[in-house]
Amino acid sequence: MTQRGKIVWRPSVEKAKVTRIRDFSKFEEFSDVHQWSVDKPDEFWVRIWEFCGVVGERGERIIDRFNSPGDPSLEFIATRFFPDAQLSVVENFLRRTGDGDAIVAIDETGNRSTRSWDELRHRVASLAGGLENLGVVAGDRVVAWLPNGIEAIETMLAAASIGAVFSSCSPDFGTQGVLDRFSQISPKVLVATDSYIYGGKKFDCLERLSVIRTGLPSLVKTLLVSPSAITHGSDITSYEVFLASSVVHSVQPKRFKFDHPWYVLYSSGTTGVPKCIVHRTGGVLLQHLKEHQLHCDVRQGDRVMYFTTTGWMMWNWLVSVLASGATAVLYDGSPSYPTMNHLFDICETEKISLLGTSAKFIDSARKSEISPIDSHNLQSLRTICSTGSPLAPEGFEWIYDKVAKDIHLASISGGTDICACFVGGDPTSAVFAGEIQRPCLGMASDVVDENGKSLISDFNIAGELVCREPFPSVPLGFWGDGALGLPDPKFPGPRFRSAYFERFPGTWNHGDFASWTSHGGMVIHGRSDTTLNPGGVRIGTAEIYRVVEQHSEVLESLVFGQDFENDVRIILAVRLVAGATMTEQLVVDLKSRIRIACTPRHVPAVVIAVADLPRTRSNKLVELAVIDAVNGRPVRNIEAIANPEAITAIVDALK
Repeated sequence: MTQRGKIVWRPSVEKAKVTRIRDFSKFEEFSDVHQWSVDKPDEFWVRIWEFCGVVGERGERIIDRFNSPGDPSLEFIATRFFPDAQLSVVENFLRRTGDGDAIVAIDETGNRSTRSWDELRHRVASLAGGLENLGVVAGDRVVAWLPNGIEAIETMLAAASIGAVFSSCSPDFGTQGVLDRFSQISPKVLVATDSYIYGGKKFDCLERLSVIRTGLPSLVKTLLVSPSAITHGSDITSYEVFLASSVVHSVQPKRFKFDHPWYVLYSSGTTGVPKCIVHRTGGVLLQHLKEHQLHCDVRQGDRVMYFTTTGWMMWNWLVSVLASGATAVLYDGSPSYPTMNHLFDICETEKISLLGTSAKFIDSARKSEISPIDSHNLQSLRTICSTGSPLAPEGFEWIYDKVAKDIHLASISGGTDICACFVGGDPTSAVFAGEIQRPCLGMASDVVDENGKSLISDFNIAGELVCREPFPSVPLGFWGDGALGLPDPKFPGPRFRSAYFERFPGTWNHGDFASWTSHGGMVIHGRSDTTLNPGGVRIGTAEIYRVVEQHSEVLESLVFGQDFENDVRIILAVRLVAGATMTEQLVVDLKSRIRIACTPRHVPAVVIAVADLPRTRSNKLVELAVIDAVNGRPVRNIEAIANPEAITAIVDALK
């Protein structure tokens, strides 16, 4: 096993000097830049606005702190950044001109389409005019049930042009999953696909679309993205026909307040109906500009691809690279079809500068024994980002052994809740195996114990990941949680306050189990609500996953707790590689490895083999729903799970 904390990469002095973050700040040490960013937030965020060239009217006031004696949580929530600013994300995304690629979209079959900067600008203006002609006004909702293709970005930008709020789901969501999300926000326009391809199979969406439209009575128009351009009914219009007919109505983007709502994103929905998280325009834009340019060293002319769907916040993060003058390269389909090398094939042919993926993909690629460093020309690739779950030390080492020797591997972590990151990369300093390099600039990220005391000096002691000071992308709130049904930052709803501020008043509690490292970085051990508590001792699941998934016979695993004899016992469910079987010797071997690498408390009481593990539609393994099921509680939103039968199989195996 790879030792956590081992240096796997260090940038040369010359390479560190020419990074965007060095251009940004007079400080040479990242720790000094970060300290300044949280001590002097007014100076820092003005510098971000200016350095990243934000288009808009900034206004005089930088931070308007809300004074609420006796209620520190309200002070945090209601603090305002750039309260007098007026801006448009569309002006910021489309500031470049010309016939160079703004977007490249590639599907699983190899079909490739593009939009130049000028084409994208003209099409967005036409689509925005068409939406306006339908009666869509600022604050209305426009939603997309689309693959990760060009039309999703065009729809988002057209909506933003006129101040409409955008929300999206990927087409692999079932009807109830879509309705659980979209029905809460009463959209006026739906843009949908007639089909999508995944894993070499084509999936028809028209039957589900009919049910979805019936469940959204607020709709005035449905636009269908279809290669055949067939209109399916008088009240459904072809996307391309609608766009072409709207050229005469073209409108230029309007500017709105910094806190005007831009996106509605959704919680996972595995423990109930998803929460609708309303994100503000300026806050998310500034966070993405900062993370792209300073933490990931994205520059104008770069080509960025993040493997994602339109149902994951990384889609929102990816499309924001346009605001840095970079090309967004979209891939829709399976990352391992037809081979595990597929993403690296695209990196080579499209000359990708930054590749983003999940820790799960990296681990799968490592186990597949591919070696892109030998089979591909990846000279254009400067940065690889990993998120979605903790990246094990072995994943770090595999990148440097099998992908590229001289590359910045940035493990990043944040969430849908803030549409941004709390911790991320630093292209000027060393990468340590198994560690996220740094807290993000402008974010007072910390790890605290159960009493709220900082553990920053107690290296490797796990606690709760928090943020101690307000930041620009604090959500406006949850849709439907305010007095009038809409989020009101001065009167935040009870669900919003409970979700993030109940445990540590005045401090954002993110729900991750984490620890500081001696290198100034952080390790994420998993979600707090899935932390194991055998004998009352808190154990992060990531440590167990790391050990188990090094075993040659284990493809992937799921760890969870089951109430048992007035305590909690640890259950380990494993999916084995083809041809392997669960034997008594394998159980003994797995338990022994866990005991040696971790502690006796980490050793599972029961080990079972299953054919599949339950996962969300964004391919994240589901722990909470399994915990509910095995403990006799109802799984509150089975529609959010792609393969619910896997939960039933686990419950049956434990009987």
